[in-house]
Amino acid sequence: MINKIILFAVRQRMFVMLGVIALIIGGIFAANQLPIDAVPDITTNQVQIFTVAPALAPQEIERLVSYPIEVAMQNLPDIEEVRSVSKFGLSAVTVIFKENVDTYFGRQLVFERLQEAKGNLPKGLEPELGPVTTGLGEVYQYQVVGEGYTPMELRSIQDWIISKQLAGIPGLAEVNTFGGELKQYQVQIDPQKLLKYNLSIRDVIEAVEKNNANAPGGYIEHKQEQYIVVGEGLAKTISDIENIIVKANDGIPIF
Repeated sequence: MINKIILFAVRQRMFVMLGVIALIIGGIFAANQLPIDAVPDITTNQVQIFTVAPALAPQEIERLVSYPIEVAMQNLPDIEEVRSVSKFGLSAVTVIFKENVDTYFGRQLVFERLQEAKGNLPKGLEPELGPVTTGLGEVYQYQVVGEGYTPMELRSIQDWIISKQLAGIPGLAEVNTFGGELKQYQVQIDPQKLLKYNLSIRDVIEAVEKNNANAPGGYIEHKQEQYIVVGEGLAKTISDIENIIVKANDGIPIF
């Protein structure tokens, strides 16, 4: 058999040379298409579901959040495993699919089933899908610095300018921000004043929520033109929050 192969190669030299050239070209093409990574990603084909519940302990997270979501995901097609981690205020459910399942198809299946599972969760909880990436997908870190800027201002620049511009880069899953000082407005409640004016914490919360929103008013027509009517009520400064009326006693407003 070997002698016949050798004899064929000697007699058909041109055919053998063309075959070798074809193999070289195919090898170069395959090498260029081969994904090469410094740390090979061995993560399974998975979709993660995160649910934040600040007021629940780990036992309650497992019983009221993680378990209902796991049950809802059990009978998805081409699924290999469903596991979860329940911590204080956080539920992380991982749905693992077979390798032949497309990532975005698997996410679509999980998202559809998650809409059904929301009815079994405590009111106010909003589970979210994790990004299309793995723990080995973080490839770049940067620092925002600027002379004359406070840590709060730098954090605001990162959150509202830099991250928004980076979000449009092809292949970028998400931009995570850490460090700095997050800008926020806090309403500090005095219990003595609540008793004095016969108010509850719920009254204060509802007053802030209802007085921090824009109200649509449709439109009006004037000389073949349409004017949009909007009632602007978003609180933009500290004084806007201070002027929110919590309650009125005999016509006297309580701020």
